Amino acid sequence: MSANTSIHDFLAQHSKKEAVSFHMPGHKGSLLYKRFGFDDFLGNIMNYDITEIPGADNLFQTEGAIKSVQDRYAALYGCKKSYLLVNGSSGGNIAAILASVGQGKQLIMARNCHKSVFNALTLGGIKPVYVYPETIGEYGISGAIEPAAVEKLIAENPDAEAVFITSPNYYGICSDIKSIAQIAHHSGKILIVDEAHGAHLQFSKALPASALESGADLVINSTHKTLASLTQSAVLHCNSEIVDHYLLEDKLQCVQSTSPSYILMASLDINAKILERHRNVLMEEWVHNLDLFYRRISKIPGLKTMGQMEGLDWTKINFSLGALGISGAQLDHILMEEYNIFIELFTGDWVMAMSGIGNKSEDYDRLASALEAIAGKDHLYESNSSPNDSHASSIDYDSANERNDKKKGSGVRLTPPKQALMFDIPTQKKRVKLADSEGMICASSIIPYPPGIPLICPGERIEAEAIAYIQTMRELGEKVIGVNELGEVIVGSNPTE
Repeated sequence: MSANTSIHDFLAQHSKKEAVSFHMPGHKGSLLYKRFGFDDFLGNIMNYDITEIPGADNLFQTEGAIKSVQDRYAALYGCKKSYLLVNGSSGGNIAAILASVGQGKQLIMARNCHKSVFNALTLGGIKPVYVYPETIGEYGISGAIEPAAVEKLIAENPDAEAVFITSPNYYGICSDIKSIAQIAHHSGKILIVDEAHGAHLQFSKALPASALESGADLVINSTHKTLASLTQSAVLHCNSEIVDHYLLEDKLQCVQSTSPSYILMASLDINAKILERHRNVLMEEWVHNLDLFYRRISKIPGLKTMGQMEGLDWTKINFSLGALGISGAQLDHILMEEYNIFIELFTGDWVMAMSGIGNKSEDYDRLASALEAIAGKDHLYESNSSPNDSHASSIDYDSANERNDKKKGSGVRLTPPKQALMFDIPTQKKRVKLADSEGMICASSIIPYPPGIPLICPGERIEAEAIAYIQTMRELGEKVIGVNELGEVIVGSNPTE
């Protein structure tokens, strides 16, 4: 997109392409709303944009319309209470942590959590105790969090007040939340699960069990990622008596706008109505289309998938044509430029196409046909021909210790953060060039985006491999939060910091 193109102009141009979306959001456009009779919403966006007029209720003191929607979500998900979120799962993550962990206390958390979790640590002065996901060597991505690892950390840190896990991760790999919940509750800990990518799991037995079904106390769902609400809308579920509801509600009003969008909340209402009335049909269609798709692409010579491995949410379609010499970056570019198919991300030789409740059977057919055509070409793609202008959703940052050089499509492994010393977060800070920062202590998170999982956290030493990776990303035009336009990062001023 040109720097002179406005947001509106870009969206208008993109909407005319009739592109196939295998990226979030899950509604995949207007057809789902039209199918179930919500044309009025689509045609009245401006008229629906109101404030807290009489009868419209108030998000932070619900008594009427908003309370009704929240109660319906609680019924849909089988929990004690649900809260609408207009600041995405990010706001829900922060509120859940601040309501569960006291100032200066410990939180046992997965190192591959979203940036919002690290922001909560800063806001609450909370001390992290990291549990690290296993790396699936065959695919070079983060796997599940092992219950035994959580149990060990609880034993070593008995004063920790809560456990925070992301499940499923960006690739759809789910942890054993049932076992982790039992371990956490045995020690009196609150279990919080960032289930942003799994709002749909509750509604199909063909998929891994949801975090609520598995016993988590607080669960955050990005209904916009895979279901039918608009981007930035989400829901926080509470299913526990050990969580202080009043404190949770106080933290929610601290981290959300005092001018919540009624358009977003209306989309959450519509999403609930669609699920209440049509979830069985929609989930059956979704699973059926996926099953046919996987069967079809399994016949493509040279194509690999992660298939239906245990604990995998297979609505995340992970596939590779690496055996044919095509890297994930190249495949992403080919699908976008030649077939008008937009996917969520790639890493190394792998691509992840993110399906949603709004994908039609024709979408899967177009993707399968494109892969058949690409694999059937009689030439291999050059390993150095990856485009420099790949779109923003095209790198995996889920695994903190696995990084990839996109130009070559081959793995570049960084030192896992757990092998580096954790220092106090510097109090005296300065800016230095990224290239000159090796060995210094980071004072501000450095975050490849999306999906926003910190590569380097405050208090971690900046290593040479991380610098090289960040420089490569910036050269390719990818976004790295924490590195300014001059290529500077914030570090401790003193040699000891």
